[in-house]
Amino acid sequence: MRIRTERDSCISSGACVLEAPQVFDQDEDGVVVLLQESPAPDVADAARNAMMACPAAVITIDEDT
Repeated sequence: MRIRTERDSCISSGACVLEAPQVFDQDEDGVVVLLQESPAPDVADAARNAMMACPAAVITIDEDT
């Protein structure tokens, strides 16, 4: 699994942090910060939930990596 974010399009909702705080954070402006590009398998479902919860769809997950 490899995660990518589009920080320029982030609307600072914080949904990603609520779903997967091990993987995502927010900077001082509220913009998404990716903590783990390739998270451990035990947080993979949380990362997928964060992707689905993002109202701006700025999170992309490549499952083949």
